[in-house]
Amino acid sequence: MKYLLWLLKAAIFFTLFAFALNNQHDATVYFFFGTYWRAPLVLVVLAAFAGGLVVGALGMLPGWWKHRAAAAQLPATTEAQPPVPLAASPATAAAPSITATDLPAVRQHGL
Repeated sequence: MKYLLWLLKAAIFFTLFAFALNNQHDATVYFFFGTYWRAPLVLVVLAAFAGGLVVGALGMLPGWWKHRAAAAQLPATTEAQPPVPLAASPATAAAPSITATDLPAVRQHGL
């Protein structure tokens, strides 16, 4: 399996390398107010890919921060609950009841 993964990685690398060699012609990207950027096509494609990664990561940052804050608050709420006895007989131990206030708030998202 390890050799198959290395073979797949090598095939992807050589495919991208051949793409870069075949696209060395100059490309012109026109911006606003008459400005433009002239560079090899492979650099234009690479810059567009890198820009997409940056925009995508920046778009996900608020969600990551919100989930990190929720995860940081979670242990504080679970430690406040009393411990459940481990070796209790079924006749004496009552099942712990879970109410809606014990569960974390969950929002439903739809499309």
